[in-house]
Amino acid sequence: MQESINASTLSFIKTLSRNNNREWFNENKSLYLQAKENVESFVESLIQEIATFDEEILKIDPKKAVFRIYRDIRFSKNKIPYKTHFGASLGMGKGNKISGYYLHIEPGQSFLAGGVYTPEPSILKEIRKEIAASGEDFLKILNHKNFRNNFRGLSVEHKLQRVPTGFEKDHPMAEYLKLKSFTVSHPISDEELLDKNAAKNFAKILESIKPLNDFLELPFQYL
Repeated sequence: MQESINASTLSFIKTLSRNNNREWFNENKSLYLQAKENVESFVESLIQEIATFDEEILKIDPKKAVFRIYRDIRFSKNKIPYKTHFGASLGMGKGNKISGYYLHIEPGQSFLAGGVYTPEPSILKEIRKEIAASGEDFLKILNHKNFRNNFRGLSVEHKLQRVPTGFEKDHPMAEYLKLKSFTVSHPISDEELLDKNAAKNFAKILESIKPLNDFLELPFQYL
């Protein structure tokens, strides 16, 4: 297992971004395979660290957690064939969990994230009902010192302009009921990726997401 990301992996991503074509990629596929192996090994280490506070994570296969680098360009105007980052989903809808963690590796733009991202309508409705019924508990999680030290707050991506049907317009938790995702993110520098204790350091950050994930799972724990 690898406790950090190699400098050569970041170098590969940078070079790929300047040569994003099949000819270059095929000629340099060995560099891609080395980078991919590094990322998979790091994800395996990260999983082991996360398991100290979330044992469910051990059900995840590190190799399957890492997304393919090949872009689906069938219905896209952007025909660039390869992603210029590595991403790994740890949970986030896999297995019996709707929540989880995410690692994004991209030179100068890497980040850690977690929570529930764009759930299907039936799941979204149940989460909103839980927030409406247990608003104080939800806010305690968001206002906890460890949480606030690592995250600025929930993402407002795709947020509705109005409170969804079925909830009071003036509900105390109205702004949270408008959300369509319940995720947080924490930027990480290239230096942090290369740190020899990166896996352990990242797990400490992700641990502060665990109470949020547990809350979001409440409506589904007996299903």
